[in-house]
Amino acid sequence: METNINYNESNLDTMAKMPNNFLDLTVTSPPYDGLRTYNGYSFPFEDIAKELFRVTKDGGVVVWVVGDATVKGSETGTSFKQALYFMECGFKLHDTMIYQKENPMPNNSKRYLQSFEYMFVFSKGTPKSFNPIMTDCIHKGKKASRTIILKNGERKHQSLNGVYSNKKKLTNIFKYAVGSLREKDIKHPAKFQEQLANDHIKTWTNENDLVYDCFMGSGTTAKMAHLQKRNWIGSEMSKEYVELANKRLIPYLTQTELEF
Repeated sequence: METNINYNESNLDTMAKMPNNFLDLTVTSPPYDGLRTYNGYSFPFEDIAKELFRVTKDGGVVVWVVGDATVKGSETGTSFKQALYFMECGFKLHDTMIYQKENPMPNNSKRYLQSFEYMFVFSKGTPKSFNPIMTDCIHKGKKASRTIILKNGERKHQSLNGVYSNKKKLTNIFKYAVGSLREKDIKHPAKFQEQLANDHIKTWTNENDLVYDCFMGSGTTAKMAHLQKRNWIGSEMSKEYVELANKRLIPYLTQTELEF
């Protein structure tokens, strides 16, 4: 199957061409709960989840970024229903991560500002690749210690061998600003956050691995996979969005790739 191409078709048609155990990573954000309009297209979730399990390699990962609408005063819970169905298909729920928006939209409802979406990380077995994003440790160089709570409720400070390292893994809450100025000219109703896609691609794959986005949209996953030296495949029903995604990639392609 040809890679590094965005197929203008249903993701079920694209995955039908894939052999079993083909993909290293899928990272995507589906159109959920009617919150967004994708040129009138809808998608059969259960069929897609089953196919994703078939085409994902043993040790491969699916990152499913999703939220819930509020209908008649209640959140739908669609995100949780989808997570449970992925597990019914055979995936493990490896991690329930949070995509926190640093600049959420204001609202006038009787709710706090909605500032996050779920990033469900499903794995087919144990993930074969894990390259964690690291951050500075504020205690670097200090003697390592911990506090334990005794049965009587007392706290006891306990010294450990060694010192804190310079770096530590991020938490499973990733924070990003949305609607960056550099993306303002991308004519798509729900642009995928570039750094979000980039961080998951770096975390769950290695160079030359194959990354898929079954709802490619404006092409963010393809762009970040290309920049991280991964191969990629996309599916997108809208011809308009396929053309948009291809246009976004042009500045990052070599002359050989452009001629191809």
